[in-house]
Amino acid sequence: MSHPLKILLSIHLLFNTFLYSQTIGTIKLNGNKDFNKSDYFEWINIFPGQSMYAGIKDTIIKKISFNLNQRGYFDYKFLEINFDSNKTTNNVDITININEGVPTFFNKVNVENVSKTDSNFVISSFNNLTGEIFNKYDLENTISEILTYYENNGNPFAVIKIKYFHFYKDTLSGKSFTDIFLLIDIKKKSRINKIEIHGNKKTKDYVLIRELRIASGQEYSQQNINILSERLNKLGFFKPVKKPEYYINSKGEGVLSFDVQEIQTNNFDGIIGYIPGGRNNESGFVTGLVNINLRNLLGTGRAISIKWQRLNRSSQLLDLNYLEPWLFGLPLNLSTRIFQRKQDSSYVQRTFDISLQYLATDVLSAGVTLSLESVIPTDNGNSRFTVFNSTIVNTGLNLKLDTRNDLYSPTKGILFVNSYSFRRKSINGPSQFIAPTTARNINLQKIELSFDAYFSFVNRQVLAVKLHGGELRGPFFETSDLFRMGGFNSLRGYKEDQFLGSRIIWANLEYRFLLTERTYFFLFFDNGYFLRKEDAIRNIPKIEGYKTGYGLGINLETGLGILGVSFAIGEGDSFSDGKIHFGIINNF
Repeated sequence: MSHPLKILLSIHLLFNTFLYSQTIGTIKLNGNKDFNKSDYFEWINIFPGQSMYAGIKDTIIKKISFNLNQRGYFDYKFLEINFDSNKTTNNVDITININEGVPTFFNKVNVENVSKTDSNFVISSFNNLTGEIFNKYDLENTISEILTYYENNGNPFAVIKIKYFHFYKDTLSGKSFTDIFLLIDIKKKSRINKIEIHGNKKTKDYVLIRELRIASGQEYSQQNINILSERLNKLGFFKPVKKPEYYINSKGEGVLSFDVQEIQTNNFDGIIGYIPGGRNNESGFVTGLVNINLRNLLGTGRAISIKWQRLNRSSQLLDLNYLEPWLFGLPLNLSTRIFQRKQDSSYVQRTFDISLQYLATDVLSAGVTLSLESVIPTDNGNSRFTVFNSTIVNTGLNLKLDTRNDLYSPTKGILFVNSYSFRRKSINGPSQFIAPTTARNINLQKIELSFDAYFSFVNRQVLAVKLHGGELRGPFFETSDLFRMGGFNSLRGYKEDQFLGSRIIWANLEYRFLLTERTYFFLFFDNGYFLRKEDAIRNIPKIEGYKTGYGLGINLETGLGILGVSFAIGEGDSFSDGKIHFGIINNF
């Protein structure tokens, strides 16, 4: 290597070593008018305290030039960029002197190949730019809005091409303007001629296709496509379904293709125990809980639910449900229920329900219910009154709005259910408790309302708010008529169905931290109110109360289903009095 080259290389290395050893002191900006200094500092992304580096001046010029151009400023000038070194502090103070110049304005947007049907929206969208500063982001947003318009009106493959810009200056006003020349390239209207489902090994294709509510040959609309996966998620048969793909096959048919992954839809949840006999030669008895849910029988969407629960020697319940979806291929769901409750040694309550739900849209439905109920006292042999022997004919109406984006772990949307039922109650006995003044035929009204709302303000965090209320109206109520509150699905921190009332209200507030799409940890606060009005004739005092519960829990997606576990502390309880609620989440 020659001596001159060695000298130059040494000088270069010494210069870089000196430069890298210095840090940036102050940064000053002069000459800005339309943009704040903070905007410039954000653009250049250089701050006091950072190390100096070679090429910092070029970096400043490139970043400021880029951002001014994007915002319609093209005749700016850098008057001076100074670097002042302070040998005492080893800092370099940077001073930027700039002349922003004047902005360029949109004047006219010329668009070719626009049909009469689309011209009103397209032309008016571009006309909104006229007189505005030529900002690249505004132009891109307008083009994006127009492409979205075409996507939602059968043209998902539409393209907007920029032919050229014409920049000029008005001699009278001195302002700079630009005219834009665009070409819209639209294809033949796209339609959905075929639907393909991949990954459904058990569930029949027709079950999914009917849920999508897409008619053959329907015009393509992106806004409708975006919500199709949510319709499948509400079935609860799959892991969260992604948005479908759309393509044109070799026959020219528009194909909508879904990939799904099935989950376990048959769940068993239960615990069985045996309580040995005690004093007075009492026999032992079986206690526990059995909860069986078969929610997609033979892949047809039909569902069966069986629940048996025995809490003590004298109390147990049996609850059987069956769902027949899309009766005769129509948007009608038929469901039946057989329910029996044996309450202590007081009474046995049996109910048979049949309901028909009309699925007006994918989010709105309305239904009617007819049920027959009987209440049979089991302690008629003595003089203590428990309940009347009665039969009840119940007719009801309900309205349901469900905009949730998932059945198990929604991150947005609401669930609103409002129901009203008229109950005609006939008292048949026991005769020793029926006085001449006792009303034998009683009209009761039952009103219930549920409202759930889900909000996600931060990624993977969800706020869930739930409200449920119910009220009975009539001349008098028996224990078998009343609402029940407490436990896993209402007021956590208390026993199942611990509180009875003719009027109940409970609210749940949950803050959820999503670990996966359907597994989340949550904190909760529950509160509830119950009221049973005074009945002086039957010597029943007024009973009311307000209760709160709080705690934490986790909903865990497992091979058996969604398992919910929570630890809750009721009002006035210590930590050792806390209650653990758990079970497979049942969305029958």
